[in-house]
Amino acid sequence: MDRRAFIGSFVLGAFAAGHVARAQPARKVYRIGILAHGLSSDFSGPRPRNPAVNALLVGLGELGYVYGEHFVTEPRGSEGKPERFPGLAADLVHLQVDAIVAAGGDPCAALKQATATIPIVMAAGSDPVAEGLVQSLGHPGGNFTGLSHQRAETTGKRLELLKELVPGAATVAVLWEPSGTLSWREADAAARARVWKLLSLQIRSASEIEGAFKKATEARAGSLLVLTGEVAYPHRQRIVELAAASRLPAMYDLKPFVEAGGLISYGADLNEIWRRAAGFVDKILKGVKPADLPIEQPTKFDLVVNLKTAKALGITIPESILLRADEVLR
Repeated sequence: MDRRAFIGSFVLGAFAAGHVARAQPARKVYRIGILAHGLSSDFSGPRPRNPAVNALLVGLGELGYVYGEHFVTEPRGSEGKPERFPGLAADLVHLQVDAIVAAGGDPCAALKQATATIPIVMAAGSDPVAEGLVQSLGHPGGNFTGLSHQRAETTGKRLELLKELVPGAATVAVLWEPSGTLSWREADAAARARVWKLLSLQIRSASEIEGAFKKATEARAGSLLVLTGEVAYPHRQRIVELAAASRLPAMYDLKPFVEAGGLISYGADLNEIWRRAAGFVDKILKGVKPADLPIEQPTKFDLVVNLKTAKALGITIPESILLRADEVLR
């Protein structure tokens, strides 16, 4: 090949290669919205401080997704103010994200009002059928899918464990919120069946927490059952401190309360639920409709006991509970 032919073929090859490179479409970077309780800053980036959201990203990583290369997140947190959820939901809808992972309760209710098209993955939905989010667990039928927490269904079990820990006829105070009405009904039904006396302490805002504990003390309640909601969870540290100051042995439905110094909890593993939510996001990004993805139930329930708190309250944890405990904090 002479010099002119070589140069010509080189130029044509370079032109063709450049044309092919320009013709290749850029890989789409998916945007995944996150709507939950807490601070948006705790949900941000590839290694978020929030354990549940971090578990979601770990789950996506296990499925081959790389943050910044395949997806980014659009985090929105209520900062302990449930009334912010409608605005935050509308913001995510305006951004036209590809999917939204949301905690149960108020976040999902706000998203139900905000969109009927963007896929929503529930991470720990309370009762999605009763709340009108899906038609049925097996056939959601709309833009919602994900995992339920079974919080209401396991309320009776928590009450039984609390009475095993603190036996006797003393009243059990129950701290609950409007979003936890189903859980309150379950607790009330379980108590009536066993002739246990409950004291209803319904709260609607953080400003009512101190007053609820004052009522429990005045009624000489012997123990406390906390039904986690949009107010209680962000203010769990304050609730744990008030329970200790009131000398009330308290049962919670989420492990983070015990990690904050609470006495005992029994419930689904929240981090595991968020990690499993990644599987739903993966299927949705690959084209599966939420309506065709059945709601899944928790597979892991943990009984967690804090011995340091028990000692401070002067309580001896029964051997029957210790033997069943999945984790004992010392």
